[in-house]
Amino acid sequence: MDPQQSPYGPPSTWESARGPVPEPARGPRLDPARLWSGGVMTAVVASLMAVVGVLLVRGVLGIPVFAPEGDGAMGDASTGLLAGGAAVAALAATALLHLLILGTPQPGRFFSWIVGLATVVMVLLPFTTGLPLDAKIGTAAVYLAIGVTIGSLLSAVARGAVRGD
Repeated sequence: MDPQQSPYGPPSTWESARGPVPEPARGPRLDPARLWSGGVMTAVVASLMAVVGVLLVRGVLGIPVFAPEGDGAMGDASTGLLAGGAAVAALAATALLHLLILGTPQPGRFFSWIVGLATVVMVLLPFTTGLPLDAKIGTAAVYLAIGVTIGSLLSAVARGAVRGD
């Protein structure tokens, strides 16, 4: 008898000695290389956003944020720390996004909420200090710009790194 005419169906549906033959995985697949290369580029952009924010707030608006007033438009070492912190935050957000994609339903929605709430925390943080109001607002604006940059870029990266079947 021809195996294609078997009462048990075509050979691909036969059960092996160990049980049913598993179906190949279907559905969206994550491309980790695309996710992490996008995450690294997001870290670069977030760092540059931090520097641009300091230049705008300190240099253009004349508000002394992230360094004493006499340190010029670029501030001091704290500007570098801010840029480095923005890069680390972007890479941490990439790791979070990777875990969410692998293990949660609707990872984009959870990611947006987490990044949004973390950004709100950072924006509110300067208002808990004894800084002058203009420095509080300037610092909060820089943190907001960094948070929006990370959230929007990584959301787009995730859409490009997940391929549907």
